[in-house]
Amino acid sequence: MRLYPNNNVDREWQKRQRTCNYCQLKFFITMSIIVIAAFNNALPSALMGMADVLSLSRLNFIQKMRTEQNLEAPWNLQVIIASHDGQPITDGQGCTISVDTDFASIDHCDAILIPGFVPDTQGHPPKKITNKQTRSWLAHQYKKGALLCGSCSGVFALGEASLLNSRRCTTTWWLHDELRQRFSKANAVWASELISSQRIVTAGGPLSWVNIILYVIRELAGADTAKIIADFSVVDAIPKSQNLYVPQGYLTSKDPFLAEAEHAIRQAHYLHMSTLDLAKSMAVSQRTLNRKLKSLTGETPKAFIDNIRINHACTLLSNANKSIKDIALALGYSDDTVFRRLFQKRIKMTPSAYRQRLNS
Repeated sequence: MRLYPNNNVDREWQKRQRTCNYCQLKFFITMSIIVIAAFNNALPSALMGMADVLSLSRLNFIQKMRTEQNLEAPWNLQVIIASHDGQPITDGQGCTISVDTDFASIDHCDAILIPGFVPDTQGHPPKKITNKQTRSWLAHQYKKGALLCGSCSGVFALGEASLLNSRRCTTTWWLHDELRQRFSKANAVWASELISSQRIVTAGGPLSWVNIILYVIRELAGADTAKIIADFSVVDAIPKSQNLYVPQGYLTSKDPFLAEAEHAIRQAHYLHMSTLDLAKSMAVSQRTLNRKLKSLTGETPKAFIDNIRINHACTLLSNANKSIKDIALALGYSDDTVFRRLFQKRIKMTPSAYRQRLNS
């Protein structure tokens, strides 16, 4: 049975004196309240997966590991699955999922998690996810200090509540254009793995709810607890870049300007190219180049150039005969250390690990 916050009691109710079963020391347990927002057409694996991973933190085994690592106190939490009216929802596979309560009954929470949705036949999320009351509740909880987190197309619910306005955010790579079209005031970043911007957390990919969960645990219980739960769940604590999965040339095929920019970089044989060089080759001003690329990809010209070069590096890494140093030199990097650092920053793994992944 889940417990619910008492609206008539101050937040100090969350702190309770306990005695540790392992070290017999008295301490205060900090109670965190996490709400999983349930909407119709939700991806069932994400909705229930969030609850399942969070439930692992309650296990005595996890608490014992925290104690053995000399962490200050166990992390206690309440997980509430809620819908806008407290009624069961129908997930994206047509199954009925019961919830614990309605949004309005929750006065305070520390984090709200919004899973993605099963897409329609065209790959789109629902046209309208939230109603007026839900949007108001989300905005109210944000003002009170809650973390608001959207996974995959769950990010669109945050957009409907105007919480993405003038804010860096991301979603799944194949929903990037639609996110920009629906929420023109959002600063959508192409294919980022996870972005946190002033307590609004967004991540891309139907399984990005795992990254969201671990981020929330890090914020509320600390990095050590997140690492323990990640290890126990056998999941990667470091989000993988979406660039690993985007089909080659997908982005540039979406717009002639991007295709022309990529062609110019290819014509330079992927060697070093400045923003000015790219602008000249496309016969536009640097200002126009920056504006267009920022609008289409959310990136600066330099980041766009680096992205094209790193994408080509991924292709070259499939050739086992070329050393990583040779690949770096072929792409115009005078120092392969710089190349390795940039590659790891973009792909979230080293060139060697990426090559090993290709051959596994």
